[in-house]
Amino acid sequence: MVRVAAVGVVLGMAAAVPGGSPAVAAGAPGSYAFDEDARSVRGATSTGEAERLAPGTTYRSSLPATGERYYRLELDATSNAYVSVTAVPPPGATVSAGDGVKVSLQDADSHTCSVDTVSIGAGRSAHPITAMGEREATRSGSICKGAGTFYVVVERVQRTAEVSPSLLGEWDLELDPVSEPGLTQAGATSAPEVWDSASPAPPSGEAKRREGGAGFGAATSLGEGVWQDDVRPGQTLFYEVPVDWGQQLYATAELGSASSDTGFVPSALTLSLYNPVRAPVDYDGVGYDGSQRSATLRPLPPVAYANRFDVSDHVSGMRFAGSYYLVVHLAAQTADDFGDGPFDLTLRVRVAHGAEAAPAYAGQSEPRDIFQVTAQGQRETAASEGGAASASRGNALMKVIAAGGLGGGTVVLVVLGVWTGLGRRREPVRTRGAAGR
Repeated sequence: MVRVAAVGVVLGMAAAVPGGSPAVAAGAPGSYAFDEDARSVRGATSTGEAERLAPGTTYRSSLPATGERYYRLELDATSNAYVSVTAVPPPGATVSAGDGVKVSLQDADSHTCSVDTVSIGAGRSAHPITAMGEREATRSGSICKGAGTFYVVVERVQRTAEVSPSLLGEWDLELDPVSEPGLTQAGATSAPEVWDSASPAPPSGEAKRREGGAGFGAATSLGEGVWQDDVRPGQTLFYEVPVDWGQQLYATAELGSASSDTGFVPSALTLSLYNPVRAPVDYDGVGYDGSQRSATLRPLPPVAYANRFDVSDHVSGMRFAGSYYLVVHLAAQTADDFGDGPFDLTLRVRVAHGAEAAPAYAGQSEPRDIFQVTAQGQRETAASEGGAASASRGNALMKVIAAGGLGGGTVVLVVLGVWTGLGRRREPVRTRGAAGR
């Protein structure tokens, strides 16, 4: 533990600092903060032994270098089901651009409802990647209708030819199943054809300090505005932005300049967007040569239920209201040419338009209210933004205290006064498929 000189009365543990433990909140390079309530589940080697996943519960598992792993779902006839699988390579793992994870959802007769393959990408930097299995109960032509038993099938995609599979080791997994009820009555069956696709000017002004989280469950809440953070090579940072029905999200991530300009790292900075069920929506990656660079999401449509009928991810993914996740990764190879950092990171977030009425769902989602921007969620976002300045001041004070008082002795924690609560690549290597599409 850090030892600091006492300047008042004893505080509680350092984890009481807003944002949690510094190591978890900041996301040490290569680390991932698994949901603290995640249940352990074993991936089976056959469907007969597959353990059940319950929508609304998050799970933690592991995936070997070779072989498929099976998990079971029991679905009704009317609900849509989504299972995100976040694969986490060990910190510093050797990976190639094509290494990744493949997730498919199958019914009891081996019919494939969906298949999604996501790879590490051109940055060749080990980081969390997320693929999606889904069953859409009402999609026209789908062969995966009806109630019954379904299986989530997860396997590694290996392209690291120079490394034997026996030396690659396991990847950790976080599985997050979600159910979406049907509508009380049928609505549109095609995506909106017209929407404002012009990108507005990004927000300007003084940036507010916010430290990103190290996982989906630990994502830092952001509203509209300009936000500043630090990022180190190999680090992945997670932020969540509430976006309501009818609202339109725009986001840009900017990487500051370095003191050296003698190298180049392809796809060094990546900005990814995931929707409330953690399905990938959009992505941008830029190379880095020591000069400032920015990654920007393409124009996204306003959130609407009917967006799901579009064939492109960046439109169909904007099908729910709720928490959208901005995920930033800085390639580990950036350290080879530009040092260990940290590097300045600026996020510019805009949420346009007022909220509209939600569609009339016929039941309750699991987890409850995942497709709503609740008043409580808005208050929490506002509170976190208001607390950013005090947290920043607290961090600065800790640095001053540490500089003057680090050393041996008994740990004494201090009351700190007012501590309140140039290559651009537009698509990652990703293939998707779904029966009936």
